[in-house]
Amino acid sequence: MPLDTIISLEKATICQNENIILSDVNITVNKGEFVYLIGRVGSGKSSLLKTFYADIPLKEGNGYVAEFDLKKLKSKQIPYLRRKIGIVFQDFQLLTDRSVYENLAFVLKATGWKRKTEINQRIKDVLEKVDLSFKDYKMPHQLSGGEQQRVAIARALLNNPPIILADEPTGNIDPETSEDIIKVLQKISTNGRAVIMATHNYTLLKKFTARTIACENGKLIEKNDQTQVIDFDHL
Repeated sequence: MPLDTIISLEKATICQNENIILSDVNITVNKGEFVYLIGRVGSGKSSLLKTFYADIPLKEGNGYVAEFDLKKLKSKQIPYLRRKIGIVFQDFQLLTDRSVYENLAFVLKATGWKRKTEINQRIKDVLEKVDLSFKDYKMPHQLSGGEQQRVAIARALLNNPPIILADEPTGNIDPETSEDIIKVLQKISTNGRAVIMATHNYTLLKKFTARTIACENGKLIEKNDQTQVIDFDHL
């Protein structure tokens, strides 16, 4: 795998419960790259992301994510692979009975951080990256949807992963806030992380252009040129 390549699938078949979702998948994503993943509901976007973080095993083809060989991955290696990947979900998945600080500290402690001064500094750093400094004491219900999603992005950044996977991160927030979330994710990619964002929000895609890959008819198709026809109304 070339030095700059952080994700690579070659002639891969993506299966869900023995059903083939995507076939002959070829994709490489480099460090610092921002990529949209588009397609209809059920087209395979989430299945592809799940393959990247080994929630779905790769049975056919070759695949490497953060130097882990997906074909040879043992179950005990999966937690180490996932520390290289920050995942942002549509529904935030914050612990509702804990403050922002406690949500983030919980993840750090679960991944081996022990020193309180280091935990405090790391939480401060990631909240600054998503423009949420001084909100660490708030409870999730005291935050807007956009702010909750920023906390989710901060959580994904905690262990400084080289890859961020965002699965419909703007699905539960208003259009203006969605633009802010895109800007945060694109800024993260400029700092050297690969960011792959699955989305249905084609207004954003047209406004904030980037490399675009579509799941169509069981295949992965590169939309190399933003002028290439993307049938937004039927995805």
